[in-house]
Amino acid sequence: MAEKSFWLLKTEPDNYNFADLERDTTTVWDGVANNAALKHMRAMQPGDMALIYHTGDERQAVGLAEVTTAAYPDPKGDNAALVVVDVTSLRRLPQPVTLAAIKADPFFADFALVRQGRLSVVPVTAEQWQRLLAMAEL
Repeated sequence: MAEKSFWLLKTEPDNYNFADLERDTTTVWDGVANNAALKHMRAMQPGDMALIYHTGDERQAVGLAEVTTAAYPDPKGDNAALVVVDVTSLRRLPQPVTLAAIKADPFFADFALVRQGRLSVVPVTAEQWQRLLAMAEL
């Protein structure tokens, strides 16, 4: 069995936020059009873990989710290059992890969230994942 991978999924909270995912339990993670972000989505596998990150004025990781499907063609789109995955909410972070706190920690200098700030789907290393969970008081 393959090792579990970790991801950070960005969402605009005015459009769809973690409370919506908690309410829905599971959702189709769609709306990704950037080629690099789509490449990351194609790498996702069931059982992978994701931090849900609110963009906009919040700029913070707020919840944990699990990827429950491999990438599949976007059922709403007519562009075969667009893919989606299904994610299920797991829990809200006890302490949100802000972008400012991440950027202030030299440990995250190579983190894709810091280096490629516009990307809506970024990989998280196992070490970064553990550090982020510790910052979230998990």
